[in-house]
Amino acid sequence: QAHLVESGGGMVQAGDSLTLSCAADGRTHSTTGMGWFRQGSGKEREFVAAISWNGHSTLYADSVQGRFSISREKDKDAAYLQMTSLKPEDTDVYYCASGPLPGPSRVSGRYDNWGQGTQVTVSS
Repeated sequence: QAHLVESGGGMVQAGDSLTLSCAADGRTHSTTGMGWFRQGSGKEREFVAAISWNGHSTLYADSVQGRFSISREKDKDAAYLQMTSLKPEDTDVYYCASGPLPGPSRVSGRYDNWGQGTQVTVSS
């Protein structure tokens, strides 16, 4: 199975922007939906954003709607999460995920391939 690798995390100040990248070292499914989730210490994994296999449909968590934007490369298991107006509460480990999904999904169990995560820290 192809591995997903995230990059782009780091430490920023509130109000700053950051873009996360996710790439697979191979193609997993012919119709691969991709998503971003985040998880902090002692917290459950939380849905952030998702995009359909063809990039035509997206979903966002209410907490990031209007601030974050997900995109992907056509015909590749590669996705990006552009984050703007970052807040301290956005501090978490961000995970990229992919799965055989026709459309975007906020359900983590529908994704069968996960990256190792990248840390995002937002200071006030």
